[in-house]
Amino acid sequence: MLALKNKNIILGITGGIAAYKSAFLTRLLVKAGANVKVIMTPNAKQFITPLTLATLSKNVVYSEFFNAENGNWNSHVDLGLWADLMIIAPATASSIGKMANGIADNLLITTYLSAKCPIFIAPAMDLDMYKHPSTTKNIDTLKSFQNIIIEPPSGELASGLDGKGRMEEPENIIKVLNNYFSKKQDFKNKTILITAGPTYEKIDPVRFIGNYSSGKMGFAIAEEFADRGALVKLISGPVNINTTNKNIEIFNIESAEEMHQKSIEIFPKTDIAIMVAAVSDFTPKIKSETKIKREKNNLNIELQPTKDIAAELGKIKKENQILVGFALETDNEKENASKKLSKKNLDLIILNSLNDKGSGFKNDTNKITIIDKNNKFVNFELKSKSEVATDIVDYISKKI
Repeated sequence: MLALKNKNIILGITGGIAAYKSAFLTRLLVKAGANVKVIMTPNAKQFITPLTLATLSKNVVYSEFFNAENGNWNSHVDLGLWADLMIIAPATASSIGKMANGIADNLLITTYLSAKCPIFIAPAMDLDMYKHPSTTKNIDTLKSFQNIIIEPPSGELASGLDGKGRMEEPENIIKVLNNYFSKKQDFKNKTILITAGPTYEKIDPVRFIGNYSSGKMGFAIAEEFADRGALVKLISGPVNINTTNKNIEIFNIESAEEMHQKSIEIFPKTDIAIMVAAVSDFTPKIKSETKIKREKNNLNIELQPTKDIAAELGKIKKENQILVGFALETDNEKENASKKLSKKNLDLIILNSLNDKGSGFKNDTNKITIIDKNNKFVNFELKSKSEVATDIVDYISKKI
């Protein structure tokens, strides 16, 4: 467990019967050499005492915003900045709902909202609560925030029922955290440019031309590169995703032109560029400064092409740089992608098709084919976008 040695870890404990497992988890973290600070919700103290956890963690246990004993304010901001990783185990349905919706009514949730580190969540609840649509939706929301869910296994529950909802065993949680910190640092000292999300092309102050891109794929690739030591420059269109790794610097843009300008500015100083963003191909030629009124039955908007960012970068690419494009296709997929590869001077192009179920916009999964300059095709199965990101980064790592 050397990967956990000297890591600063916040263990969040919420009010469920599985809180007794947090004592074992605390002990294992400390035994692995981690520095552990425990934050408990008020309800968690009904299941396990702060004294037990303070003894095991060798640190003061945090629960309230204000420490009445010494008159100090417990700063959720300072706690969030201190941590290399935050693990919430057990995470009840109530706390998961609060995290997903920003209900900051206790120290644990405010620290979660302030944390800049990777966050792991180990749900624990009865099987009907776990299956409930509200819980499913909240967990999906947390996944979209790039939080890592440690799925509960099936087994006997405190209610006497048997099914999915048990908190994962502390030994297995330790393995997950250790594996996270054990990731190879094969991109250390490399600078990576990634574009992600859609662009919005303004028609007037209230309307725009856009697309369905969620940004999930680009953000997942950014996190994977950053986890493996890279400094990532992430240029993102309008999305509802947060980054977790401190090695990611994000630049928020709206239009294709803004993304083009920022890409041209950053690209010369990077080793690798991955063009994941779904950039609008066209933008209105004339943008109205005031809201266009509905005075006619028909409205004609003249469009003009936007700059092809990948092609523009291909023109200025140096020999020691790698440029990777993405191609979302609906027909003649491999043929169209291969044409883009040569036309834009790309080193690789990553193809995904809207004809593949579970692939493309909005989904948490994707199915890709990687095509290189020699027209070699490598096909991958449908996977979560985080797993797809790992496949892409692994492929690039082997190439360089």
